[in-house]
Amino acid sequence: MDDQRQSEVAEEMPPSYLPEKLDEDPKSASDDAAESEDAGDADDDRKLDADDDRELEEGEKRRSGIRALLETLSIVAVALLVSVIVKTFFMQAFYVPSGSMENTLRPNDRIAVNRMADTADEIHRGDIVVFVDPGNWLPPSVDKSPAWRRALSKSLQTVGLLPEDAGKHLVKRVIGVGGDRVACCTAAGKLRVNGKEITETYLKPGVNPSEISFDVTVPKGKLWVMGDNRSNSRDSRYHIGERNGGFVPVDNVAGRAWAIFYPFSRFGSIDDASKVFAGVP
Repeated sequence: MDDQRQSEVAEEMPPSYLPEKLDEDPKSASDDAAESEDAGDADDDRKLDADDDRELEEGEKRRSGIRALLETLSIVAVALLVSVIVKTFFMQAFYVPSGSMENTLRPNDRIAVNRMADTADEIHRGDIVVFVDPGNWLPPSVDKSPAWRRALSKSLQTVGLLPEDAGKHLVKRVIGVGGDRVACCTAAGKLRVNGKEITETYLKPGVNPSEISFDVTVPKGKLWVMGDNRSNSRDSRYHIGERNGGFVPVDNVAGRAWAIFYPFSRFGSIDDASKVFAGVP
């Protein structure tokens, strides 16, 4: 009986099981969520810092670019100013368009001219000078290049970055200065300056000193000029009967040519011709 009762009690009792694992502690889950939120905030802060760094870097690049641009513009402005000063007071480049000064100067030569040698005291016999046309020595010329090219060329010539063209300038050699008497020709076919016969070593080979006879006295403040290629040079000789008598006012002189700088094959200083006139009183 007792055994039967015990069996019934045993059957009524539920089977024994191990307790299931309880869910994590709510407090612990809350802490994990907070840590996750803190980590997210930290990531956001890092992103913001990175964005700020990029903005600072980009801003610095922009400022550096502006500074570089301003420095470049300043350098260009200073270079242009120096070029204008040099051209105005010291040296200017000119372009040789013709063969009237061959073989000393040739067509398309670029020459450097000393702007400080433009007074009667600085100009001597034998010098090659560039001067403004004293009165219709040059034939009228029309520049048919596009307007933009003419404007650009003029601007570059103004600041001295491009050789001055020969539109209003000529280049010749000084044979007589104020007070000199220049005549041609002696029995030997040579020039006389103040009664002294000269042998012109700079003439183009095969060219005579002059095919035109003349005898002139150079007024004070004026010059008598001739080309080295006498047979192809409309110089003072051809303008004797005109308003200036063939003489060039010293005030028209832009300066004395002293070097050829282009083409590079002809680069160098221009030979001194003063020895030709060494015996002239």
